[in-house]
Amino acid sequence: MNFRFAFTTAFTVFSLCLSQAAQAQCRQALALGLDVSGSVDDAEYRMQINGLAAAFENASVAKALLQPGTPPVALSVFEWSGPDHQNLIVPWTDITSPSVLSDVTTTLRKTGRPKMDVSTGLGPAIAFGADLLQAQPACWRWTLDISGDGKANTGPLPRDILMSEQITVNALVIGPGSTRPSGESREETASLVAYFDAWVTRGPDAFVEVAYGFADYEAAMTRKLLRELEGLSLALVDTPLMNSITVQNRP
Repeated sequence: MNFRFAFTTAFTVFSLCLSQAAQAQCRQALALGLDVSGSVDDAEYRMQINGLAAAFENASVAKALLQPGTPPVALSVFEWSGPDHQNLIVPWTDITSPSVLSDVTTTLRKTGRPKMDVSTGLGPAIAFGADLLQAQPACWRWTLDISGDGKANTGPLPRDILMSEQITVNALVIGPGSTRPSGESREETASLVAYFDAWVTRGPDAFVEVAYGFADYEAAMTRKLLRELEGLSLALVDTPLMNSITVQNRP
């Protein structure tokens, strides 16, 4: 074997990957979908919206979002309920400065609850989020966050949704009860976690985070964002930009 040729070839491929990554307009596209179905009352709605805003304001999360010397994170936030009910709250926004991040949190806190269908269309919510992410092709990674407190009861099932294999779908399960759940609420939460893990999460390094009630949403979202915004490894650099959409069907 010509080791000099092998080394040169490997170095050339690696350099091309780095060059491709350097051309990215953002290091991560992050779309967050919030559950506003009938199982979420007005007080819980407010805790969810304000909890997300507070999570963005967390010092560690803000630091992870505003890493100097790298392309920005692009954020988008939407609400979802029934199959035809998705509401975009925050359109794609590059988080390039503390003031831009502050504008996002201000928008969230000023958002009022819209009139939405009471059903729970997890599949259409995932499809809506995937479409949003496909509008951000020049990124290092693509992440869809789906928050929910119940199983799908209308529309296509989550696993029937076709999307790029490069999209990671993470879930934030909102269980019943409080931050000190009883045995019964723990069992119900565990059932929801198993459902979201089997039917909702997919893609590279996908995971489920848990909030024990909406009062725990801010803390759970903070943990989730910190995990999602961890620094890029070199292994991710050789992932091609989303120039073309590869779909998958996981029934």
